[in-house]
Amino acid sequence: MTITAALSDPLPLRHGPTWSNRITLAPLTNWQSHADGTLGDDEYRWLTMRAGGGFGMTMTCAAHVQATGQGFPGQLGAWSDAHLDGLARLARGIHAGGSVSCLQLQHSGRRADTALTHQRAVAPWDDAETGARALATAEVEQLVQDFIAAARRAEQAGFQGVELHGAHGYLLAQFLDAEHNQRSDRYGGSFENRNRILFELIEGVRAATGADFQLGLRLSPERFGITMPESLALAQQVLAGGRVDYLDMSLWDCFKPPQDPAFADRPLIAHFAALDRGATRLGVAGRIMDAATAARCLDSGADFVLIGRGAMLHHDFARRALADPAFRCIERPVSRAHLVAEGLGPAFLNYVSSTWPRFVADD
Repeated sequence: MTITAALSDPLPLRHGPTWSNRITLAPLTNWQSHADGTLGDDEYRWLTMRAGGGFGMTMTCAAHVQATGQGFPGQLGAWSDAHLDGLARLARGIHAGGSVSCLQLQHSGRRADTALTHQRAVAPWDDAETGARALATAEVEQLVQDFIAAARRAEQAGFQGVELHGAHGYLLAQFLDAEHNQRSDRYGGSFENRNRILFELIEGVRAATGADFQLGLRLSPERFGITMPESLALAQQVLAGGRVDYLDMSLWDCFKPPQDPAFADRPLIAHFAALDRGATRLGVAGRIMDAATAARCLDSGADFVLIGRGAMLHHDFARRALADPAFRCIERPVSRAHLVAEGLGPAFLNYVSSTWPRFVADD
């Protein structure tokens, strides 16, 4: 008989510190740092409140690894040594809260905000929709080196790990797009070539960082040119490869059926939980708003959960869920005053109210 883990169980990984429990903070866009990518006080407060709120691992928002990769205002940066002091302060603050720290690394690619970067966006292909130009092979090679340099910078700052953001249609996910990425070099066309950049990054970060440094990868199925068969094949390759500590699957909604009718017999989480993973951990995110759903994810085969909107509503979602199996998030919409008390600064509030209808009551 298979015995599933409890949310309160510690989670050991191949490298680095054991997480104190199975509830972690999802990486969340929040607009709260400075225009040059240096850490803002509101971002520091947002993240350190969650670290002190019981999360076993606290992950930052997507931190861009090149200045041209910025996708939103106030995005935390990891592309320059000028970011080191702020990153070190943030790592210390997360550790002081009793949580393991992770810096998510990202490049927006064709989704970069050119009004912020003042440069033409780049992508794996010439993109008529956004005006992005195709990266030359040498530029892809430089991109790999810049991700690796950002991981070294994170380790130097005191972070205990990084996650590579390969989901949600940002640049790494754009390379996976079978419909559009028909590059003729080694980074496009075939399934192997389109995935190549991920495995070069995994190997490069492993080689450049210490034996106790944790490495994760975020992927998302469906959408943005990603099919279920290729999602599952890539996830299986990553899990079986044993080079990452965990695979973070952002499933949009863990228990919805896939869009592809050929896979609609089971919810998304079931397809990924069924893959062979060895000692690689599997995390899931997607509409986990109460303790019961978080526990159900573990019962369905995940090793840990990542909490996004629930952590916005309650800085101590993890502590509450661990203490009370009946815990549920406050009903939405909520007042601005509630979100301010939970550590959301003005920029984050503006982002939330403009992006998610019926989340903030007085909008």
